[in-house]
Formats: sequence, C-alpha cells, structure tokens
Amino acid sequence: MSELVEIVDSLENKISKLLHELEVLHQTNYKLENELSTLKKDQEVQTHSVSEWEEKYNALKLANSMLGSNTDKTEAKLKINTLIRELDHCIAQLAE
Repeated sequence: MSELVEIVDSLENKISKLLHELEVLHQTNYKLENELSTLKKDQEVQTHSVSEWEEKYNALKLANSMLGSNTDKTEAKLKINTLIRELDHCIAQLAE
C-alpha cells in the first residue's frame, strides 16, 4: 500500500511540474506573440516610410531631368507621356 501512495505522490508531483511548465510556456508564447505583433507594426511603418522616400526620390529625379539634367531625360519623357495618357483616359471617362 505504501508503494501505491508513493507512486500517486510521484505522479502528482510530475503533473504539478508539467502544469507549471505549461503555464510558463503559455506566458512565454503570449509575450512572443505580443513582440511579433509589435515588430510587424514596426515593419509596416518602415515599409511605408521607405515607399514614401522612394516616391520623393523619383519625384526629385523627374524634376532634375525636367530642369535640363542629361541623366534621365528619356525617363522624364516617358513619364510625361504616361501622365498625358492617364489624363486623356480621365477626360474620356468624364466625357461619357
């Protein structure tokens, strides 16, 4: 009978340890999920910032080419033609 009590006590201890470990793992998982969420938000902000800077860079490149810079004149002409096509398309839609 004594052996049975010891086995039950041992099982209770092991279960208690496992439950404690499970709780610790749940807490760690929660912290990691929060950290992941924060990092994703930061990444979105950084991606948005990068795209804004790229747009500004492209606008500056276009402005430089329109001011007479020889480096990107062809690109500027293509951009102007694209803008004209977009305007024509908008005018056509308004005319309908």
